[in-house]
Amino acid sequence: MDLFDYDAELRLHTAHFFAAAKVRAGDRVLDIGCGTGHTTREAARAAVDGSAVGVDISEVMLEQARRISADEGPSNVGFELADAQVNSFPPLYFDLCISRFGVMFFADPIAAFTNIARALRPGGRLAWLVWQGHDRNEWATVFSDVLAASIATPDRGPFSLADPEATESLLVAAGFTDVEFTEIDEPVYYGPDSTAAYDNLLRLTGFTAFLAALEPTKAEQARARLREVLAGHETETGVYFDSRSWLISARRP
Repeated sequence: MDLFDYDAELRLHTAHFFAAAKVRAGDRVLDIGCGTGHTTREAARAAVDGSAVGVDISEVMLEQARRISADEGPSNVGFELADAQVNSFPPLYFDLCISRFGVMFFADPIAAFTNIARALRPGGRLAWLVWQGHDRNEWATVFSDVLAASIATPDRGPFSLADPEATESLLVAAGFTDVEFTEIDEPVYYGPDSTAAYDNLLRLTGFTAFLAALEPTKAEQARARLREVLAGHETETGVYFDSRSWLISARRP
């Protein structure tokens, strides 16, 4: 699973995401943590006469985003290497800020969310997908058990915005209002069968580096257990793991 296949993993979440985002013709859209740009391109297509700008801190992913966009379009899309916590976005410019699992890692979330709010025009909206807690996501709990190492990071990790009350407080402090949380209950997809899922998982999550650091016998035991777990989740349509996320919506007054 290369960088682009992250979109395959999250395809069921993405359908809910854009249904809620309601990108309109003429919208100027900011996509935070855009990765290889799938969500940015989809936003740009929906915006028609508007535009979409994707920002990320990974130049590797942005290079791929630009290559794909050059080949496939649309023409009203752009990508910038930027940290949304401190980047100088044009003030009062964007109509909508979207993010698919890209806003959970800021060192100072209030500063980041305040900076994003400044970039939105009055009445501008946000639509963000974030993970619910570690124990609500089978893909995290199962793989943590297999590797005997927690995938969760205690502070600014992938589950840092899992608590709706705490996250709403952050957004309100940053200047947002009308904050709402909608639960998304969809599985994540790792490949058409367990063999492909095993290869994809190693590339996607960096498990290879973890396994390489283990004593050979323990590494092989972990590999065998991982293959067993993936085989147990194989269905006629692919390998899936349960997940729960929040779709957050809010507005700048």
